[in-house]
Parts: sequence; C-alpha cells; structure tokens
Amino acid sequence: MKTIENVFANLKTQGNGALIGYIIAGDPSPKHTPKIAEALIKGGVDILELGLPFSDPIADGPTIQRASNRALNSGTTPRTVLELAKQISQNHDTPTIIMTYFNPVFRMGLEKFFKTAKDCRVSGIIVPDLPVEEAAEYRKVAADFGVKTIFLAAPTTKTDRLPLIVNASSGFLYLVSRFGVTGAKSTIQTSTIQLIKKVLPYTRNRIPLAVGFGVSKPEHARSIINAGADAVIVGSTFVNTINRNLTHPEKMLEEIEKTAGELKLAILG
Repeated sequence: MKTIENVFANLKTQGNGALIGYIIAGDPSPKHTPKIAEALIKGGVDILELGLPFSDPIADGPTIQRASNRALNSGTTPRTVLELAKQISQNHDTPTIIMTYFNPVFRMGLEKFFKTAKDCRVSGIIVPDLPVEEAAEYRKVAADFGVKTIFLAAPTTKTDRLPLIVNASSGFLYLVSRFGVTGAKSTIQTSTIQLIKKVLPYTRNRIPLAVGFGVSKPEHARSIINAGADAVIVGSTFVNTINRNLTHPEKMLEEIEKTAGELKLAILG
C-alpha cells in the first residue's frame, strides 16, 4: 500500500495536485462503503478519507449529519469503520485515513485504538475536536504505531500558533478553508485563496497542505491548487450524491466515479 508521503512525492514530481475524497463509512450501510470507495479510487481519488459516524458531529453541516445518522442506524460502529478500512486497503493501494471526534478514540483507549488502526492498515487519523495543546499523549501513541496525526488549521488560527500545529502534524496539514461547518458551496471565496497564501510559508518544504470545507466543483479544486495547496479535500459533494441515489446504487456509483474524475482532471499539472 502506498504511504501518504509516497502519494504527495509522486504527485509533486508530476506537477499534479492530490484529490482526497471523504465519505461517511457505513453510509447508507457498511456493505456499500467498499463499492463507494472503489468508485472514488477509479475516478481518481489519491487518498480516501472515511468519516467515523458520530451522534453529535459539531463540525459538520446537515449533509454529513444526515449521512452519519444513516450510518449509525445501519449499525456502524468504530470497529466497523476500522474493519472497512482494512477491507478497502486489501483491494487498493490508496492510503486510507479516518476522521473521528475524540470521544470514540477515548472510549476505546489510545493504545487499543491505534493498534487496531495499524492492524487495519489505516494511514492517518484526523480528530477535529482535539486541540494540539492537549494532544501530547495522543501523538506519542500514534507515532508508536506508525499512524499519522493530521491536525487542522482554520481561518481563526492565530499566526503565532501555526508553527505549533504544523510541527504536530504528520501526513499533511488540513486547512479549513472558511468559517462554519462542512457543506458544498457554489463559489470559492477570495478569503480562501488569501488564507492559503498566509499558511503556505509555514508548510512549504515541511508538510503537504490540503484544503477542505466547501470544495465541490472542478474550478474550486483548480483555484486551490493554483494558489499553492498540495491537495483538495472533497466530501459533501460525494455525500450528496449518495443521498440523492439511495434507491439507485448503480447510478450512485457511476456519478461518484464521474465526479471524482472531473475533480482530478482539474488539478492535473
């Protein structure tokens, strides 16, 4: 399986941006997730991000909240998500990362969580509600098991705090492009481009910069890569496609692959 570092190094050599595709694992049911993952990867996704469904997803908008509810109602548990990651990694060499709130990690226990993540071939973990200042033990245990810790920076992040976040991050830095919660938007704001240029001096030659929240169209992805980011993260667009096609699974997969292909094409060098 490729590592996150391999992916970014190879794409940089080619002059291409990376496409990170996000879905909620277990939406609409666990049996669908490997097929959806395959459609994303066939379409051109370079890194797969599986959201661990949570009952109180404070950073997520209504699209992903509904997807989380569907996944929970279908019986998806943290263990289910880790096993799905393992199943996907056995069939594809695309790195898989997991986004989760800290509560499920805490309840499982750091040692058990990261050991299971490693055994399930998970490449990295994102925990949006874990401040870097409180993550020393989390980072240590993750490093012990060789799992990357991907932290977030946001428009509200103060400049003097950026080096702390960058130094704590491995794999890539996740830059939240705008205020608010997740959700597809029709345009990319000028402030997003300005934010990328603000953060780049801290990440350049240190760690790849990936930008998410509100990215939904090929032109959005192209603008973000042209501004200097190494990757774009797209989630709500794929989750919306799942929501629209709950009773038409074949059409769902076709649309997901097509959308991923259009987004990937837009960020080729």
